[in-house]
Amino acid sequence: MKQFLVAATGPLAERRPQLPAMRLFAELLAFGQFMPWDVFVEDADVEGIPAEWVRLADAAAGRVLLYLHGGGYVLGSLNTHRALVGRLAQKCGVTALAINYRKAPEYPFPAALEDALTAYYWLLNQGYAPADIIVAGDSAGGGLALAVLLALRDADEPLPAAAVGLSPWTDLKLPAGTLRSVCHHEGMLLEALEIRSWGPLYAADTPLSHPLLSPARAALHGLPPLLLQISDAEVLSDDVRRFADKARTAGTPVTLQIFAGLVHWWHLFWRFVPEADQALGQVADFTRQIWTQAELAPTAAMAPVLPLPAR
Repeated sequence: MKQFLVAATGPLAERRPQLPAMRLFAELLAFGQFMPWDVFVEDADVEGIPAEWVRLADAAAGRVLLYLHGGGYVLGSLNTHRALVGRLAQKCGVTALAINYRKAPEYPFPAALEDALTAYYWLLNQGYAPADIIVAGDSAGGGLALAVLLALRDADEPLPAAAVGLSPWTDLKLPAGTLRSVCHHEGMLLEALEIRSWGPLYAADTPLSHPLLSPARAALHGLPPLLLQISDAEVLSDDVRRFADKARTAGTPVTLQIFAGLVHWWHLFWRFVPEADQALGQVADFTRQIWTQAELAPTAAMAPVLPLPAR
């Protein structure tokens, strides 16, 4: 994969592909993905948001992963992440709900966050208790999952049981200085695709430092347990480590798992990269631990059904 990145960077830097072309390329790559065996997909409409239930025949009843895909807030879809969500649901033994939230620049902040919150409230209205929901996402979707927690906490709404960030984008102000040598090739690709512009496309007129855009800049107290996975060879690595330290200092339980030498989005390649499937297995271990602890705790009263926020 690293060799592919190196080989692709030169032609990409010369052509500077535009966002529509990158979106199309991501969708075309999705044709090569296949769902894991005995995992089934069912279309869903979440208050007008395209979504999919990803179900196992023997999934644990009453529990769900709300999955928010990555793609820098500007690309990615149900198609690009279907196989990943399927494998994650299979590993965790639960049903997943994936949503196709609105993308920038057509729909800037807070559109994606509004859609994610709508999906969470929709699950509550479907009868899921907050303690039976775990919010997960990769890259920008991981940052969006953290933003969901912050928005719910600040609104004094019931929080999900936990959140999972796979290489989460916690600070939209990507490093502007010299990148660490271990991130050199990924940094070259970042420049070739002009990924630094994606955060401002989503932020639009909102400062990049806004805590619901860059959770690393928020107060991180009062959040449920977090699982964060990152590779030490990713551009986002240092930001995620700092986020984890800040959250722990604020009293939020954080499990930080660091992998060696892997490129960003390695989770998508779970069929070919052994560490990716291992990482998804560790997510499953985390979810089982969270829900086992919930079963041992005193039974809480069912939360009231909440109104859906306006989109």
